Amino acid sequence: MNSTSTILINGTWHGAADGGTIPVVDPSTGEVWGAISQGGAAEVDEAVRAARAAFRGGWRRTSPVDRGRILAALAEKIREHHHRLAEAECRDVGKPLGQARADMTACARYCEFYAGAADKLHGETLPYDAAYTVMALREPFGVTGHIIPWNYPAQMFGRSVVGSLAAGNTVVVKPGEDACQSILILAELALEVGLPPGVLNVVTGYGREAGAALAGHPDVDHHSFTGSPATGTLVQQAAAVHNRPVTMELGGKSPQIVFADADLEAMLPVLHNAIVQNAGQTCSAGSRILVEQSRFDEVVEALAQRFRVTRMGPARENPDCGPLISAGQAQRVRNLLAEAEGKASGTGLPLVAQAEPPKGDGAEGGFWVAPRLYAPVEADHPLVHEEIFGPVLVATPFRDEAHALELANATTYG
Repeated sequence: MNSTSTILINGTWHGAADGGTIPVVDPSTGEVWGAISQGGAAEVDEAVRAARAAFRGGWRRTSPVDRGRILAALAEKIREHHHRLAEAECRDVGKPLGQARADMTACARYCEFYAGAADKLHGETLPYDAAYTVMALREPFGVTGHIIPWNYPAQMFGRSVVGSLAAGNTVVVKPGEDACQSILILAELALEVGLPPGVLNVVTGYGREAGAALAGHPDVDHHSFTGSPATGTLVQQAAAVHNRPVTMELGGKSPQIVFADADLEAMLPVLHNAIVQNAGQTCSAGSRILVEQSRFDEVVEALAQRFRVTRMGPARENPDCGPLISAGQAQRVRNLLAEAEGKASGTGLPLVAQAEPPKGDGAEGGFWVAPRLYAPVEADHPLVHEEIFGPVLVATPFRDEAHALELANATTYG
């Protein structure tokens, strides 16, 4: 959206009450190309009240079949606007265009899935006593709050928000302030296909303002949060004040395990893509690889060759690896690597391979961190245990299956 009226409440787009805005930056160039409204507690409260009124006013009584029809229409609308949505997320997130297109396909499929599931939620009758009929009914929570991350905004909208709508809830969405554009378009499309005013509300703004207000709002019945473990803890604490449940998806340090009998040619593109996709900014990124000792050197060298030829560049050029989301995120990753390399003094932290950052017109201001491979890295090194959220892969050898499982589970992440 080019307008700075990016707050959707009761079917109408608004700016922030105080006129505050947040710049929108292209991660591939560092250029400011727009702005979003800087909503806060007042806008969140208004959005929650609109959602509550819409819930009481009829959405909860809309038949599951009719809810499903609206969501099925939204799926078709997403397909009609597939290119527009992908271009928006590509520019907003710095996500390579091909990956952004895949995300829009996934979002449409989520809508289709939940459209079909809307009338499949059945209650139960329970055997109890001849004189009684006992029934368990599934009813919507009411108003649900959704704090959505910047790395997969459209996918998370489909996975989290659409499912809640299918179940008969009304929603308030707080997108990540670094990447709102695809969600704003999706909200436009939802209104176009007939979603009633107030059923879907969107408040753009900073997490510390709008996000905190949503997490702690007393009239939100259920919360959904995707983001860092530290912020997830804050969301849980805020929701707990009002005894509200929270569904969370937090960080990860996912292992990829390579045994001696693995097909090297088949697995290499998978291992490589698992860490360079979306520049490693994925909670399930394959950020560490465990390789059986007998093939460790062979696998590492084959991976190193791939890392050296990884194509980096502006997201619109559909490279293997684009920029990180922001200057702050890129600096955070660089600082983590510098600190980790400093801690490795004496034991060493071998950098086996690194991609070449992009050069030339349009790339100078981008938020680049070159994909890199470290090997071998000791199992107790911080890079093996800490989520980097960047295109950094560490390789560690293992002796046997039991040792591989021990290493795979030796992190604080679930």
